[in-house]
Amino acid sequence: MSVTDQVIAIIAEQALLEPEDVIPDSTLESLGIDSLGLVESIFAIEEAFDITVPFNANNPTASDFDITSVASIITGIERLRAEQSRA
Repeated sequence: MSVTDQVIAIIAEQALLEPEDVIPDSTLESLGIDSLGLVESIFAIEEAFDITVPFNANNPTASDFDITSVASIITGIERLRAEQSRA
């Protein structure tokens, strides 16, 4: 399963949607994911990809991890996986 497919599956599960209802241009807000759902999504992503996402739930905009859309989350995960595999 690709990174994109895994992220979409995780986000769809959090949003109580079918994966085909989640597209890369979707925002978490448009999918009905609230702050708790966001935190749960981040935890699920960390577990699925064995990475640590630099995200502060108390101050989401302070992070350099872009959560503005599904596509930006996928890009961030791919970047983190590349960085952490080099470490």
